Amino acid sequence: MTGTQGTPAIELIDATKRYGDQLALDHVSLQIQPGEFFCLLGPSGCGKTTTLNLIGGFLPLTSGELWIEGRRVNDLPPHKRNVNTVFQNYALFPHLNVFENVAFGLRMEGLPGDAIRSRVDEYLGLVGLEAYADRSPAQLSGGQQQRVALARALAKRPAVLLLDEPLGALDLKLRKQMQVELARIHRQVGTTFVFVTHDQGEALSMATRIAVMRGGHVIQVGTPREIYYRPVDRFVADFIGESNVLEGELVGGDGGTEAGRVRLADGTIVGAARTAGAPGSGPVAVMVRPECLSVGPEEPPSGSPVLRGQVIDVAFLGDHTRVTVRTAAGDVVAARWHGDRATAAALEGLSEKEVFVWWSVAEAAVIAR
Repeated sequence: MTGTQGTPAIELIDATKRYGDQLALDHVSLQIQPGEFFCLLGPSGCGKTTTLNLIGGFLPLTSGELWIEGRRVNDLPPHKRNVNTVFQNYALFPHLNVFENVAFGLRMEGLPGDAIRSRVDEYLGLVGLEAYADRSPAQLSGGQQQRVALARALAKRPAVLLLDEPLGALDLKLRKQMQVELARIHRQVGTTFVFVTHDQGEALSMATRIAVMRGGHVIQVGTPREIYYRPVDRFVADFIGESNVLEGELVGGDGGTEAGRVRLADGTIVGAARTAGAPGSGPVAVMVRPECLSVGPEEPPSGSPVLRGQVIDVAFLGDHTRVTVRTAAGDVVAARWHGDRATAAALEGLSEKEVFVWWSVAEAAVIAR
């Protein structure tokens, strides 16, 4: 394997990590391309932080291979890998000011003073902290400290920047601001970012691709849109945002990723797109996001999958109205309306009424149960 054009920034091949009898990572193979903002997403204990620590060299592989920029690094210590890490707790030196915190790694590398000054000024400018160079970390807010940690990591110009839940200690408003900032900085520097989070919103808003993990396995890799609208199974569908899942039996379709027909518990047959990972026959589920459902008192034109049901709740939630319906098959589904006020008010009048629920076949997916 050589560092030719097209070589992945990071490649894991059958990567396995055990802690005694506990299997933390189970034969994971994964490629991350240069310049990606790649998110490792999953619940606690899924293996995402273990994966990050393996890449950073903080943990040894039990078996398998790890390549960075076409170089096998299984036995290389962290300081000999072209990566740097931003941790959740920032790890700033309290006795050094902002400038010296960012300069620390560059001094360790032996860069001359003028080059250090230029590099620190460049990256403090990138994170918007030029005016804070003389301040101590204690004089900064949490968000500002996070920016200093980011500038320090990027100043060494690593090929890969590892970010271990770096926004977890921030409040909600500041976390959302930093999501925007991180995406902007990534676009400017072009460094490969590998970002660990359990927050689906963070991953969807920033990543170019996402790996959803569970129990030491990578369940699905794809763009945010693919992961959200075309999950491979119920775990991914439920973990990534809110979903309506209707269980049934696959009774027809054109195969591949064409439309499939699913018979629900009450005998209703509905259509949905067949995803690449969907079963070819037998028990399946139809997944449709709340914003893709329509609800109304009159049956829609033919061609759309349609369910009958009764409205059991209508809730105005500011930016949208949520309508919850119990279908004839016994499933409870939720629709989300982001439209005009008049329609939202009309939806509120549907409480306890018999209604129809429908969707576009292209906006639903047949998934594994």
